[in-house]
Amino acid sequence: MEKLFAVSAPGLEPYTAVELRQLGLLPADMETAPPSKHKKKKPAVKYSGGVAFSGDLEAIYQANLCLRTASRVLVRLGEFNAAAFSELRKKASRLLWERYVKPGQPVALRVSCRKSRLYHSSAVAERVAGAIGDRLGQPPPVGKFDDQGTDQLPQLIIVRLVRDRCTISLDTSGALLHRRGYRLETAKAPIRETLAAGMLLASGWDAASPLLDPFCGSGTIPIEAALKARGISPGSQRHFSFMDWHNFNAQMWEKVLEKEKLHTRSRIPKIIASDRDAGAIRIASANAERAGVANDIEFSCRAVSAIEPHGSGWVVTNPPYGMRVSKNKDLRNLYAKFGKVLRVKCPGWHVAFLCNDLRLIHNTGLRLDTSLSLNNGGVAVKLARGQVEDLV
Repeated sequence: MEKLFAVSAPGLEPYTAVELRQLGLLPADMETAPPSKHKKKKPAVKYSGGVAFSGDLEAIYQANLCLRTASRVLVRLGEFNAAAFSELRKKASRLLWERYVKPGQPVALRVSCRKSRLYHSSAVAERVAGAIGDRLGQPPPVGKFDDQGTDQLPQLIIVRLVRDRCTISLDTSGALLHRRGYRLETAKAPIRETLAAGMLLASGWDAASPLLDPFCGSGTIPIEAALKARGISPGSQRHFSFMDWHNFNAQMWEKVLEKEKLHTRSRIPKIIASDRDAGAIRIASANAERAGVANDIEFSCRAVSAIEPHGSGWVVTNPPYGMRVSKNKDLRNLYAKFGKVLRVKCPGWHVAFLCNDLRLIHNTGLRLDTSLSLNNGGVAVKLARGQVEDLV
């Protein structure tokens, strides 16, 4: 069993933990949030940029294929004390590099040093690369890792030094996991697929009730909703770093793929997506086509005031806010209109939306929980959640 770590954006860690537990990769009795002082304590997941778990090669394959909210999955290759460069190289050379890295395979090193005697990140990277060469008998070519690059990426190695404690991790994913492969075009201010999936989980959407996104942009939220409702794995269309490993098991990978295909569903709830920008609707439709869910989403070009929901369900959306529009544009009227439309047309519906301004959220006139903080493209935002009340 390997020590593994699913990296998540700030705020999404609890939902990544929920996903891991649903996959059977975290113990069923593991808390996905710190226990309250009134409850009996259980083993708790510690969140610090992600969730730690354990598993074998199959678990690595399954996590990369299925996790909707994680950014990447790491193998914790080793952890040790290192207060001198000679000690760092000696101990790093004892790690089982040959299990994953082929002799001569290009690598990229991402190093961070904090409160350690070894504080020069370039020198640390040089010693770790030397240690790989010592172990494999051939120094690896060292290149740069571009998170927005193509499938042909070097093997990423992450080295973290904190108070002389060195942790070396090996990336199993390659390109960040939000790069599903379907979003080749984007409208203004798109959100990452992992954030959209996290919004759906945090909203409490049951994947069986209707879902509406009246500010759909390039379609990320409705597409992620359709993939989830269909039971389609988010990583089914992409390449992963572990496919280039020395010990990649193609038969096991096919087994994992076939196992996940058994979870696909033929019927899903109504998913409605609209935007007042016709260009955004064209892009969203094309993205949905590439994702294989074009027939599962009703796209239309209309203003939020013209939405036509039926029955009851969830509104999950990413409306314009301060950092997404011109600073000179006053959004108070838009949010007031948004709240009024929901109260008139969606009474009893659940709602969840992102915003970076509590005043704008207040302008909706809705009673909303704003306790969940997230990050959207470097902007601190709140996920406002609640249930729509009737217009009085």
